[in-house]
Amino acid sequence: MDKMLKGIRIIDLGMVHAGVASGYMLGDLGADVIKIEEPTRADSGRGMTVLFGAQMVVKGHPVLPQLSNRNKRSIALDLKKEEGKQVFYRLIEKSDVFVTNFHPSVLERLGADYEDLIKYNPKIIYAICSAYGIRGPKKDIRRGYDPIGLAYSGAMWGVGERDSKEPQWIVGGWGDQSAAVFTAYGILAALFHRERTGKGQKLETSLLGSAINIQAMAFNAVGLGAEGYKRQARKRAINPMANHYRCADDEWILLCINQSDRFWHEFCTIMGLTDLENDPLYLTERNRSQHRMELIEILDKTFIEKTLAEWLDIFEKNKASFPYSPINRWNDLLSDPQVIKNQYLVDFNHPEIGPVKLPGFPVLFSETPAEIERQAPEHGEHTEEVLLELLGFSWEKIAQLKENEVIN
Repeated sequence: MDKMLKGIRIIDLGMVHAGVASGYMLGDLGADVIKIEEPTRADSGRGMTVLFGAQMVVKGHPVLPQLSNRNKRSIALDLKKEEGKQVFYRLIEKSDVFVTNFHPSVLERLGADYEDLIKYNPKIIYAICSAYGIRGPKKDIRRGYDPIGLAYSGAMWGVGERDSKEPQWIVGGWGDQSAAVFTAYGILAALFHRERTGKGQKLETSLLGSAINIQAMAFNAVGLGAEGYKRQARKRAINPMANHYRCADDEWILLCINQSDRFWHEFCTIMGLTDLENDPLYLTERNRSQHRMELIEILDKTFIEKTLAEWLDIFEKNKASFPYSPINRWNDLLSDPQVIKNQYLVDFNHPEIGPVKLPGFPVLFSETPAEIERQAPEHGEHTEEVLLELLGFSWEKIAQLKENEVIN
């Protein structure tokens, strides 16, 4: 079965994840993604062995590139040499998309800015992802990482307890991943536009812009003149039925019962709190809000009597119709039937690491399913393959390029 993006070729010139990880997403949909790395200096993501205080190497393989570079081919090509540039331009002639997260000044020095590339392929889709955007007073700032986008965008103020006066780090790569998602989104839209009009174009994304858009509901509120969202205050949540509670095994459960009047009687019955059901202090949403600290204390004492598994079993057996969820850790989801059935995490047999679980594509297509076809490549693993297959180079030409240290 042909994939949706079969026949689309993407040249990826960048490092780590932000923006250029769009390539793996489009690779999941069938695009041929060719990653260019320097012969003597690989993508710096390959050297990230510790992230957020955790060891990120499995059987000698750094973890991050296994996501950022899956479904890509890697070639090692020196764009600082004229011969390397000419090889690069020939690849651009045969490609549909160029994606990068290098700063414009670097791209200009390499001969890889938009004006350079449209000379060789006027229909190229040119996608560039930066830290702050390539316009405005911060356009010349060259380095930015995941936490930069989250800090500048206000995201770090949006998490944590309301009473805390400290911002909170957000781990897990939210900033980098959102920038990659929006870059992929932009590339797909530009490809659709080119299909209809025949015209390529340049598109710009950034860590900052993506982090703001991920918080669109919050910015919509303040932009319209509203007060804006507040952090949750667990001990005095306005609605005690939209709060999280500790269980006997130190696990946590989340209630998200925003229509609290509708579910109050069912909730009291299932929780064994029938003495509260008709108590005038808690009978209505307004009453519960007015006496929220007392009710939260009651619910704290109730939930701590049973383990999380016991509470989930009680809710399921009683077919509770109100919204609730365990507060899972990442490891908890590796075998979760809901996650597995919807292919949000999928099995993959890595030839060196062995059987693993990896993030799947979050959209299920009935006719053209996404798929992880290849593991992340080693540095320059496909150099000869790409030059032979796409550019028709002879082995003699390849040997000459190696001798001139244009490729490795």
